[in-house]
Amino acid sequence: MRTLSTLSSCFALLVITSTAWATGSAVTYEIKGQRFEGYYVSPAPDAPLVLLVHDWDGLTDYEIKRAGMLADMGYAVFAVDLFGKGVRPAATTERRKLTESLYQNRMRMRSLLQGALREAGNKGGNIKNALAVGYCFGGAAVLELARSGADLKGFVTFHGGLATPEGQDYSKTRGKLLILHGTADTSVTMEDFAALAINLEKAKIRHEMITYGGAPHAFTVFGEERYRKDADEKSWQRFSGFLTETLR
Repeated sequence: MRTLSTLSSCFALLVITSTAWATGSAVTYEIKGQRFEGYYVSPAPDAPLVLLVHDWDGLTDYEIKRAGMLADMGYAVFAVDLFGKGVRPAATTERRKLTESLYQNRMRMRSLLQGALREAGNKGGNIKNALAVGYCFGGAAVLELARSGADLKGFVTFHGGLATPEGQDYSKTRGKLLILHGTADTSVTMEDFAALAINLEKAKIRHEMITYGGAPHAFTVFGEERYRKDADEKSWQRFSGFLTETLR
C-alpha cells in the first residue's frame, strides 16, 4: 500500500506539497520500555483533539496527510504508532504478523492506545475534548478503545474491522460511534456491519452507520486501485460534520 522509510521523510514531503497546513512534528515516546514514534500537529492552543490510528502498514504519509487536513479544519491531531519506532512494514506477511499479535493481545492494544492518548495530553492536546478515528486495522483498534470505556466523546472508523471479540461488548462505551463502510468490502462484510449494529443497539450506544455502494475495503486510500473518490469525499464530509457536532 503506502511506503516511506521514516516519519521524518513523510513530513518533509508534505512540507513541500502543502504549505497551508499547520506545522507538525514527529514525537518519540515510550510505553512500558518500548519506543514509539507518533506525529502531532495543532493549529492553535486548546484546539479540539483527534486521536488518529493507522492501518496495518503503520504510521505513514497517508495518516500525516489526513492529520494536515484536520489541522486545516482547526483540530489538533495526534497520530498514534502501535508498532514501534521505525517499524513500518512493507510486506503483507509482516503486516499480518504485527496486527495479529495485537488482535491476540487486546490488553496490550488498549495499553498502547491509552499511552498514546496520554502522550497527546503531554504535547498539549485537549484530551477532555477529543475523539478517536481509525482506518482499516486502525478502525478495529478504535472500536477496542471504545469498548474499553475510554473517556472520549466519539469513535469513528473508515473501512475498519467491525467484529466484536468473544467476551466483549459495548457496555462501557462512553462516546458516540460513527461507522463509515463500503458495501463492496469483502474483507469486512455486511454481515459484520449488521452484527455491530445489533450489538450497539443492544447496548443502547448512540451510533450512526453508513455504507457506500460499490466501495471496497480501503476506499479512502489515495492513489490505490481500491480508492473510490465519491465514497471518500462523501465519508469525509460526514466525518467533518460529526467533528463539528461532537467536539466543541
